[in-house]
This record gives sequence, C-alpha cells and structure tokens, in this order.
Amino acid sequence: GILPRGGTILGTSRTNPHKLEGGVDQVLRNFAAERLDALVAIGGEDTLGVAARLHAEHGLPVVGVPKTIDNDLSATDYTFGFDTAVWVCTEAIDRLHTTAESHNRVMVVEVMGRHTGWIALMSGIAGGADMILIPEQPVTVEAACAELQSRHRRGKDFSIVVVSEGYELAYGSGERREVAQAAPEDEFGHVRLGGVGAELAREIEERTGYETRVTVLGHVQRGGSPTPRDRVLATRFGLRAADLVHEGRFGRMAALQGDRIVDVSLEDATRELKRVPAEWYEVAQAFFG
Repeated sequence: GILPRGGTILGTSRTNPHKLEGGVDQVLRNFAAERLDALVAIGGEDTLGVAARLHAEHGLPVVGVPKTIDNDLSATDYTFGFDTAVWVCTEAIDRLHTTAESHNRVMVVEVMGRHTGWIALMSGIAGGADMILIPEQPVTVEAACAELQSRHRRGKDFSIVVVSEGYELAYGSGERREVAQAAPEDEFGHVRLGGVGAELAREIEERTGYETRVTVLGHVQRGGSPTPRDRVLATRFGLRAADLVHEGRFGRMAALQGDRIVDVSLEDATRELKRVPAEWYEVAQAFFG
C-alpha cells in the first residue's frame, strides 16, 4: 500500500496558475475536460491559497487537506508531515549531542520551517537543545553569544543551537538580515531560504572563540517513511475530505482541533500564517542554559 510511502504519488510543482497568462482558464478547462466532480487540494499555504481563490472566484468545487512540514496553517493544530520532520530533526540533534560533547564544540543545527519556527521549536525541545532561534523571537546575535559564554563559565563546554532557516540575524544595532540563497523567487514570491546556520556559526566563533560547526539537515526532513502519527492523521484527514466531497460542502478544509477532526473554511485556513506564540517559546526557554 501507499501508507508507508513519503512524498507524493500524484506529483507536485511550484506552479502558481494565477501568475501564468491563461493559467486559471487552463485549470478550469482541464477540470471540465476530465469531467471531474471535485478537486482535493493537498498542501500548504500556497497550494491551499490557490484552491481557496479558485473556489471563491470561479466556483470550482474544491476541498483542502493540510499537508506541510512547516505546520504553519491556521485553523488546524497540526498538518501531516510535521511530525515526521520533527522526528527526523530530533534524531539528528540526539546524535549531534555526542560529537558536540566529545569535542567541546558549539553545534549549530539549521532546520526548515520557512517563516515560522515550529520545527525548530519542537525538535529543539525534544532534543534538549541549549538554545533555539526562530523567526518569531528576534534574539540578537550578541545575546545568543552572551548566553553561550554564560554556559561556558558554568562549566558547560558544549552547546547545541537549533536555528530555523527563516530566523533573521538580528544585532544590537537594530540591523536584521534574512539569509537566502542566490536563486530567483518562486511563483509565489518566496525566496529560497538557507545558509543562516553557517552565518550564525561564523558569528559565534568570531565573537566567543569557541569552535563551532554547522549541520544543515535540509531535504532529509521532507523525505522517507512517515511516522505512525502522520499516517493516522493523513488517513483521518482523507476520510473527512471524502465526506466533504460526498456532502457537496466545498471551500472547506479538513483540520485537527484537539483530538477531533473538523472542517474549516479554506479562507480562514490560509488568511495568515500560524506563528509560534510567546508562551510556547517560554516553555523552551525554561530549559535553556
């Protein structure tokens, strides 16, 4: 069966039909030509944002299923793919503890998540990271280095720093800098994030003198066999999506709220990103140091 498989058997792309001349008309023609009854859109903010517009502006019978490792969709507690990504990152952090401690190093671990810090936060907590840097909490480079020096004075000669790819390097001067790769924006206007871990590691080593290494987990977070929790969640989402189609309730998205599968409007789900609230970061901070 397909349940143990990661990725997508349907295929995927970064195409935005609203940015292509005649793109939306082509979507509507294809839908009619294939004599489809409904479209089930599976993805994150971009995919579901397109789906929401196709339904609202053209009446396309669409339902949504939230799939993104970033866990940044509003109106659902979790998206499937997130738990697997956190598991992969946590296992990597567990392994990096060994080499960091053996060599008295600062180990910087860069993880995905775009402009939200859910992966960094959850894997950092689960992996016992000594510091977690996320887009929602603008900790300065100076403050981060001061905390590492404080640990060192207390006899803690190694540290694990987990940083989200979307964290902006912030400085006491007020300067903030996003680190991105030299690649064109995609059709949704996103830059290709990546490299903040190396920049942060360089800053730490220069400012503290501590030997610092960086590990970028990259696309390993996005592949492989999903965790049991993600398999169950995807199954439950799929059942709700099928029910929505059967009932003719379009413009809706399956969602998890508490332990219940519910449905919400696609518009509500994609209106804004679900960011890490301050109280969640405070949970992590309680164990820093």
